[in-house]
Amino acid sequence: MDYKNIAQEILLNVGGKENVNEVTHCMTRLRFKVKSASKVNKDKLSKIEGVITVVESMGQIQVVIGNKVKKVYDEVIKIVPQSNEVGKKNESEEKQGIINSILSAVAGIFTPTIPAIAGVGMIKGILSVLAMYYMNKNGVDIKETQSYIILNAMADSIFYFMPIILGYTAAKVFNANKIISMVLGATLCYPTFTALMAGEEAVRFLGLAVTKATYTSSVIPIIIAIWALSYVEKVLEKYIPEVIKIIMVPTLSLVIMLPATLFLFGPIGIYIGNIINFSYKYIYELSPALCGAFVGGLWCVLVIFGAHRALLPIGISDVAQTGRQNLLAFAGAANFSQAGAALGVFFKTKNQGLKTISMSATITALFGITEPAIYGANLRLKKPMVCAVICGAVGGAIMGMGGAYGNAFANQGVLTIPVYAEAGALGFLSYLGGCAIAFFGSAISTYLVGFEDLEESSNKENSFIKVETKDGAIDITSPVEGECIELSEVKDDVFASKAMGEGIAILPTKGVITAPTDCEVASLFPTLHAIGLKLDNGAEMLIHVGINTVELNGKYFTKHVNQGDLVKKGDKLISFDIDKIKKAGYDVTTPVIVNNTFDFGQVVSCKSSYVSTNDNIISLVLAGN
Repeated sequence: MDYKNIAQEILLNVGGKENVNEVTHCMTRLRFKVKSASKVNKDKLSKIEGVITVVESMGQIQVVIGNKVKKVYDEVIKIVPQSNEVGKKNESEEKQGIINSILSAVAGIFTPTIPAIAGVGMIKGILSVLAMYYMNKNGVDIKETQSYIILNAMADSIFYFMPIILGYTAAKVFNANKIISMVLGATLCYPTFTALMAGEEAVRFLGLAVTKATYTSSVIPIIIAIWALSYVEKVLEKYIPEVIKIIMVPTLSLVIMLPATLFLFGPIGIYIGNIINFSYKYIYELSPALCGAFVGGLWCVLVIFGAHRALLPIGISDVAQTGRQNLLAFAGAANFSQAGAALGVFFKTKNQGLKTISMSATITALFGITEPAIYGANLRLKKPMVCAVICGAVGGAIMGMGGAYGNAFANQGVLTIPVYAEAGALGFLSYLGGCAIAFFGSAISTYLVGFEDLEESSNKENSFIKVETKDGAIDITSPVEGECIELSEVKDDVFASKAMGEGIAILPTKGVITAPTDCEVASLFPTLHAIGLKLDNGAEMLIHVGINTVELNGKYFTKHVNQGDLVKKGDKLISFDIDKIKKAGYDVTTPVIVNNTFDFGQVVSCKSSYVSTNDNIISLVLAGN
């Protein structure tokens, strides 16, 4: 899989890098905030290799990729300028409304923290199991050993210093100064300040009474404070002269915001946090089974829209303040139910492609990544999704009745089961039982209920049959004049391994790419070094001028067509300066690839040493001929 090309295609179809206001990623998705949603082509995005589906939710364009998302993200941020990472209000933000704006902000603030929180959650789970079942040879409680204390400090530190971490992520979302935001968060965690707020004596600042509260491990206060800071900084930036701005803006920002946080934003944040936690706990105490059923059944429905991120502060806050949470225990039932439904699809379907997808999705869901199961199999077939929701609700209800909870905030999967061991025998058994019922119940019910299976030929182009060919073959002429070489000789492993498809490579002698036949310009990369064509006979071609020439950012290339244009055989598509590209240190070898190779029985490349634009270079042999 060529992550660089995938990233380029994704950026092209979100409206280009100029349309990207911010891009982040979670476990399975690229999350774009765009300046204009009207420029996004969701249909073409969803058809890109490696993209499972596209969701527009909470003011974001969410491109679901799966567990390879980090590799695609790394390529995306090489193209998107850092100045685009945080921008001003854009068209899509202005239209999304207050609720969506809040949900979008919550997702943006908490999503970057999830990998670290999941990591320490795993460590916490392992420590819990060791503490329960292991005594060292001297009979000393393992919790008293120095090794345990050091590891536990790492596991707890992210929650203790949460205001500092959220200060940074909130600053990115609200476009505030990141370091000033972290200093403000650090002040709330400063040991002397914490001891002062925890003492019996009343606290005053400049003679005014301060509301006493514990801000270590808090979530809401720092977020509200940084939101306010972003506006304070804008006012200061506007009115303070340039010559003293570098000193006075941060100084006045801190001088203004610390008292404002102590007297106003801190108490408000504590109050809001208490309301949120009380509301969830009230529902749980009213009926643990109902609460578990609600979360276990609907969690993955929220995942479809990316709205589950809005509930994460509840679990994070619970762990930070009480050392335990049950939200993700119930969500575990949802994850295991999706894995089970995908497994049921694997055993039921006759479609070999769907079998491959569903088995892979089952494995990833068991390790906590459910999007491939949801979008690749269950939601696509509808009935498996219904089975998963019902069985997830049953599993969650069992966990609720048994009092399951975890002592860390960790992704739900087989590796994090130890996190829930501290809930006692009944609580832990209810967690295991709920997960088992969700998994096996979904698998069995999906198999028994069934679904409308996909036809094996559903992804084939029937239009191939209508093409008049000689001896059952479709001939394609060369798009560029030059010397032919085998694809395996190309100095790029992605092309040489034929991971992108079968084809041939040409060492061009003339810097002009022409249409090999009547076709549509399916994609034109912003850097102009590559063009995708959809031929009238159904073949999908990629012409990639040079190796690593994307780094030239369009320099020495000229386009003569636009994406979506219909062109005739011989029409000029791209021109490029061979000599200047070579002098810049780049190989001009041009792979010509048939991307949908598997739609054909055979792809035969020419054996000529030199070709012109009228010579055939590839013959596509239809399946069955």
